[in-house]
Formats: sequence, structure tokens, C-alpha cells
Amino acid sequence: MRQIVLDTETTGLNPRSGDRIIEVGCVEIINRRLTGNNFHTYINPERDSEEGALAVHGLTTEFLSDKPKFAEIANELRDYVSGAEIIIHNAPFDLAFLDAEFKRLSFPRFADHVGEITDTLVQAKEMHPGKRNSLDALCDRYGISNAHRALHGALLDAELLAEVYLAMTRGQNSLTIDLAVAETATVSDMVLENAPMADIIVMQASEDECAEHEALLDRLDKEVKGASIWRATPGN
Repeated sequence: MRQIVLDTETTGLNPRSGDRIIEVGCVEIINRRLTGNNFHTYINPERDSEEGALAVHGLTTEFLSDKPKFAEIANELRDYVSGAEIIIHNAPFDLAFLDAEFKRLSFPRFADHVGEITDTLVQAKEMHPGKRNSLDALCDRYGISNAHRALHGALLDAELLAEVYLAMTRGQNSLTIDLAVAETATVSDMVLENAPMADIIVMQASEDECAEHEALLDRLDKEVKGASIWRATPGN
């Protein structure tokens, strides 16, 4: 299953009054694993950011002046998200801007190019009613460090949201698989035959697998805000 966590930064709050997208950040998840195949670009909006928006993202007109216009990155973005489930926090905001940009290019609306769209803000409100469910609040709730988030950035926020989404939905897939196995498996299916020790082949972890294991431990350390038990216990 391919999922794309998406975030945008904009010149203001209202695409109907001419506000534009200035940054798009996307993080790819396949089978609940971050792939590193991300999409990120700054965009020249051909207008200034409103004062309030500039204070949030810090992307000045001068910085964006030599960046590509949305029309120059639109096809690459469409190809990247094509058919995937799109995960957005407060989806109506980002979709309104994406639809406005696509409309300028006579493209169908954004949702027509992708699979389903999941709004993590809606999910969070259902899971934590009556509580704050901003991205910062969810990072705190799930032990995900956002100390490096001095300003909003589309790719940084998408990376944080990807970690939040995986934490929010942890166990859902494995539970579904377990139930399916329980319904279809017989006793004979679940009995493992004993094999002589001589027939057991020991496979050593590759360098890539070791690196992936260390990355997993790093994420666990971040979630518990310190050293996880797997690093604290000798031999693990």
C-alpha cells in the first residue's frame, strides 16, 4: 500500500483572494515504512506573503523569486501522488489551495489524480475528543520530538505528520492480519516441525539491515524521549 503524507505552505489563508502555494512537501510510506522517496519543492507564487503567513513559514519573496512557478512542477507532483492514498492534517485547507492551482492549469481537481484522502485531524478528533489536536499537540502526545521546528516547513511538517500517523494507527494492520489468520488457520497449519540443528541455516544481517535496525532504535529512542530498553539492556 502506497501512502503519501502531504503538506503545503502558502502566502496566506484564502486561495479565493489570490493566495498561492509556496512550498510542497511529500513523504512516501509503503507498507507502513518510510521509504525516503520524498518530494519537496519551493515555488515562486508571483506575489508577496501576508505578514501573518510570513511569520509562520519565514519564506521571503526574495528567497522564492528564483524558484519554479507551480506550472513548472505540476506534472511532476501529479505523477508522484498518482493513485496513492494522501494523508493530510486539516485536509480541506491544503486541498483548496491545490485545487486552485490545478484549476489555473485547467487540470481536474487534485482528488481526481489520487486514491482516497485521509484527514489526520478528523482521525485525531475521533480518537482524542475534547483535546488539542494540532500537529504540535499530537507530537507531544505520541512522544515525537519537534524541537527542531522553529518555523513551519512543508517537508518538515510532512515528516512529523508521517511519524504521528504511524503512531496513531500502530497495531491496526497487525490486528487485521491476526484476525484473518485466526479465522482461516487450522491446528496443523500452526504446528512447526522440529528440524535437526544441522539443517538450520544462520543468516547474518547485512549492513543495510543493521542500518535499518539502528534507524528503528533511533525512532524508539525519540518516542520515549531517551534511550529505549533495547539499547539500555546489554546484548540488545
